[in-house]
Formats: sequence, C-alpha cells, structure tokens
Amino acid sequence: MAETRRRGEALEAAIVDAVWAELAESGYAGLTVGGVAERARTSKAVLYRRWPGRAALVLAALTQHAPSAEDVPDTGSLRGDLLALLRTITTGVSARSIDALWGLLTETARDPQLAALVREQLAELQRTGPVVVVFERAVARGEVDAARLTPRLVRLPADLLRSELLVYGEITDAAIVEIVDDVVLPLARV
Repeated sequence: MAETRRRGEALEAAIVDAVWAELAESGYAGLTVGGVAERARTSKAVLYRRWPGRAALVLAALTQHAPSAEDVPDTGSLRGDLLALLRTITTGVSARSIDALWGLLTETARDPQLAALVREQLAELQRTGPVVVVFERAVARGEVDAARLTPRLVRLPADLLRSELLVYGEITDAAIVEIVDDVVLPLARV
C-alpha cells in the first residue's frame, strides 16, 4: 500500500506532533532534526526548508501548543477573562514545555538569528495574541481606558506567568490570582 504524500497543514501538523513527542521522549538536549524527521515520516530536507534547525522546530511546536486568540473564553469581565486565559495556558504547561523553554533560552543566548526569530514571534503575539483579545474586550466593555494599554502592560500577564514557570518550575492557581488581582488589574484600571 503506497503512502499518500502529505503537504501543507497535514505535514506541518505531523512535524509539530513529532517535535512534541521527541521532546517528551528525549528532552530538548536529545532532540535532533533527524529524529523529528524519522518520527514524522519525512526527510530532514523537508524540515530544513521550513525551519533552520532544532530550536526553530521547538519554537514552532511551543507556538502551536499555545492558546490562540480564538481559544480565549469571554467571561464578561477583564478579571474573569485573564484568569481563564492564564489557567488555560497553565493547563498546557508540562515538563517538556519547561525543558523546551530552557533549551530555547540557552540557544538564543548563543544564536542571534534565533534570538531575532523568538523576539519576532513574541512581538506578533503581543500584537494579535490572546492577551490582546482579552484587553480589547475590556476596552469595549468600558472596563479599561485604551490609553492605559501600553505594550508593556499587554505583555505583563504572559511575562509574569513565564517568569513564575522558569523561576519556580510550576504555576500555582494562587500565583495566577495574584498576577491578575495584585499586579495586572491595578495597572489596567483607572
């Protein structure tokens, strides 16, 4: 039986799934482009046409597994939306996510091109990602003055969550509530 050649989204999904599985099995340090290609049943050349190397593959997998703007529940309040979003993000966090983040941080310190790619993807999330959707809803409901929404404030919930994860290795619900209630809401509201 001949295998149908996958293209486009089907191939990319298989590759991202393979990266995620390789991270779970081998960790960031053990992940290789060859291992991903083998698991995804494709060639290394196909991977290198889309991604320059292992770090870019891992970044793609992390991005794919992160909540999108469409995943943000509308609870009717800024507080509720932020809590729901941060809890959704936390649900997707695993040991492989932490390992992948540390691996990427290490490689970005050595590779200026990768650092630029990571900054570019983070900047895109800050313009169109789920936190932006949450704040835009709050502005539309009259909960927040749009003038208060600086790029730093929009980045703050995700930055604090990432810091919690990298420094403490976990994100507790108490930490999520503190991030929202003690830091973000006081800065967002007049």
